[in-house]
Amino acid sequence: MARKRLPMSQVKEILRLLRVQKQSVRATSRALGVSVGVVSKVSNRATSQGLTWAMASELSEAEVAARLYGRGAAAGAQRPEPDPVAMHKALMGLGVTLELLHLEYLAEHPTGLKYTAFCDRYRKWKKRCRVTMRQPHKVGENASIDFSGKRPHYFDTTTGDRVDVELFVSVLGASNLTFAVATASQQVDDFIRANVLALEYFEGVPKALVPDRLKSAVLDSDPFDPTIQRAFFELANHYGTAVVPARPGKSRDKAKVEGAVLIAQRWILARLRHEMFFSLRALNRRIAELLEDLNGRPMKKLGNVSRRELFEEIERAALGPLPEHRFESSRWLKVRAGVDYHVTIDEHHYSVPYVLTGELLEARLAGATIELFYMGQRVAAHPASRTKHAQTTDPQHMPRRHREWAQRDPQQLLEWACEVGPATAALMRRVLERNPVVLKAWRSGSGLKKLADRYGAVRLEEACRRALLFGAQSYRPVERMLRTGLDERPLPDAEPEDERPIAHDQVRGPDYYLN
Repeated sequence: MARKRLPMSQVKEILRLLRVQKQSVRATSRALGVSVGVVSKVSNRATSQGLTWAMASELSEAEVAARLYGRGAAAGAQRPEPDPVAMHKALMGLGVTLELLHLEYLAEHPTGLKYTAFCDRYRKWKKRCRVTMRQPHKVGENASIDFSGKRPHYFDTTTGDRVDVELFVSVLGASNLTFAVATASQQVDDFIRANVLALEYFEGVPKALVPDRLKSAVLDSDPFDPTIQRAFFELANHYGTAVVPARPGKSRDKAKVEGAVLIAQRWILARLRHEMFFSLRALNRRIAELLEDLNGRPMKKLGNVSRRELFEEIERAALGPLPEHRFESSRWLKVRAGVDYHVTIDEHHYSVPYVLTGELLEARLAGATIELFYMGQRVAAHPASRTKHAQTTDPQHMPRRHREWAQRDPQQLLEWACEVGPATAALMRRVLERNPVVLKAWRSGSGLKKLADRYGAVRLEEACRRALLFGAQSYRPVERMLRTGLDERPLPDAEPEDERPIAHDQVRGPDYYLN
């Protein structure tokens, strides 16, 4: 069975990290949770097809797929995989090498993996073994992120209640420059805002952000293919960096921030224990003062140089530049379009194209705008509304009949009747004037219009002319005439000449009424 092709969004991210961020193949592999071989294959295929990042960034996912794989590209047959457990046991034997095992593997499977891929399978399996190592941190390489387990607090001025908040900590890997800020919660909006403040405090962007597995950063705990929270992923794209989450239960992956959190608790929280604050803003002003003192303290293990001095000396120049505009935090939701082609967000209903009824969509809430996406494509955008149980509807999202009903205007019916003929226009005017309620007038006038669709404009005009002679004020007499064919029968205009009044002494005659 052929392997499932990598999503084009991930293919484009591989090209961005390799071509723009200048990340290595292995660093890209770790950042995206895919194998080294997959990253290499994508890079090689893009090079062979002449696809650059500048081109890929302007193309849709479907266009990138067509450019890389084409319509006729057939997936190669699945090659037999070697058994890494058996390989590991065999390598314990005297003189056994990977090259020898590969030759034996090819003897059994002539169309099997090449030597490099064969060795990669074994090395990937071996990495799962528990190995402890001291992680070197290059300048500008990463910033580790976490929340403190111990929480600061302030007091509500209205109720006098104590309000516990969170302490967000971020630290640069090489210089240990530390940032801390109190946030109302660990929710996505607060987490994203804290990360923006941290990057602005560093006045630059590291190549990778290393968060813990909190839900505001990572949606699942898969150690090999984590799903990054959508808003956090957008933040990384906006600032031109990557997200490399720490593995679950592996505190050594974020040892820097673990130490930074402990230091922040000792040199910031401990010094706040005798102070009282009455707002989150006042608390953060004091934290900012203590943070400067912390980053200015000499580090004895590094020759009494401070974090700030070390940052200015070795790491500031290695950070990427901040973008021109600050990242605008957004919130993503999964929503489903109901039978009325509306989705519900915060108890307000927003329309989507009616063909998406019943489909699952993604909603992006950013500032005063709500955007709706289906399969990665934006299908609707509305101004955000705080009015509960109301609806915002774009007429273009409605079926034609629904749109005509919503935009009903009696004047349009009158304009149509004038095009049919003077009798139709006169009767339509009489129908509309007879009904002061717009809805009733529109319904009656619409009934007259539908008769033209059924019987034709010529017959309708003749039926309306006759109906006016009898003083009709609705479409019903016209409908009966057309249904029974009375409009096609001759209308008696005058009395026949051969008919005379009956002369009889018992009949008054027409002269009787002249007296």
